[in-house]
Amino acid sequence: MFEWIQSFADWLIFSTIQLSPDSQLGTALNFFVYDTIKILILLFIIVFLMGIVNAYFPVDRLRSFLHRKKLYGLEYFISALFGAVTPFCSCSSVPLFIGFVQGGIPLGVTFAFLITSPLVNEIAIAMFIGLFGVKTTLIYAGSGILLGTFGGWLLGKFNLEPLLSDWAKKIIENSNQSNTEYHEEENPSFRDRLPGISREAWGIVSGVLVYIIIGIGIGAAMHGYVPENFFATYLGGGGWWTVPAAVILAVPMYANAAAIVPVIEVFVTKGIPLGTALAFMMATVGLSLPEGTLLKKVMTFKLIAIFFGIVTLFIILSGYLFNMLL
Repeated sequence: MFEWIQSFADWLIFSTIQLSPDSQLGTALNFFVYDTIKILILLFIIVFLMGIVNAYFPVDRLRSFLHRKKLYGLEYFISALFGAVTPFCSCSSVPLFIGFVQGGIPLGVTFAFLITSPLVNEIAIAMFIGLFGVKTTLIYAGSGILLGTFGGWLLGKFNLEPLLSDWAKKIIENSNQSNTEYHEEENPSFRDRLPGISREAWGIVSGVLVYIIIGIGIGAAMHGYVPENFFATYLGGGGWWTVPAAVILAVPMYANAAAIVPVIEVFVTKGIPLGTALAFMMATVGLSLPEGTLLKKVMTFKLIAIFFGIVTLFIILSGYLFNMLL
């Protein structure tokens, strides 16, 4: 399929529009057409498959299950895994995080979801498979889930509930932490679910379409016009300081996976080590100033600083690990 897409891109840009393969514009447009078609196809397929999973594992059931059961630490992994199958950016994860707090789920478990949700989702996985291959995708997804699991567990051990905002504390105090069983409603058949799952998948794809186009457009411009050694000069070379520098520079930025993955691909082609580039991506999609603003509704500044600081440290460590494994 990828060869067909590349042939189409070559035909459109080099034969129909008649741009030279050696020109900067021709190279950039060819990259743009190929990556846009490939990523949209992969994205729809994987979002559709994840829609099937989500249809049989809804948020309310997860909340009820975590509330009723004593899982001896496994709840952090379950929450992180749920975060991995939800298609949210860092800001979109915050309302669901607030819902977890409101539902009485332990704070550490909610942090496990908040950390993992923007890092690992079907959008990132679909794009990673097409751009970096299965091995890199598995390492990235696995490390993101482990980061969320361990990060949530560690934050839970700090007993940070007193650092929640007054609004969040009031909600927790007023909530009746009942152990009401989850009541199964009559479930439609799998066949009846498919049209809704398809519409939801297309809704997600169309919702991030503009970000995909912008991200690939930036990547295409960098691919065609940025000098070969530009990024290697500042973040390449494998120096110990390049990973923390990449993460610290990325934290103030904001982008979702659809916008940043094509840029990361170009980073790698320009000479930046893959681990350093992935650390930059994780910091960009997992932490952002808009997310911090939204979290102010449920957290004090001190708790936000602790959350950002620990996740930043973990991402830096992940970058070093990626550079050793990839």
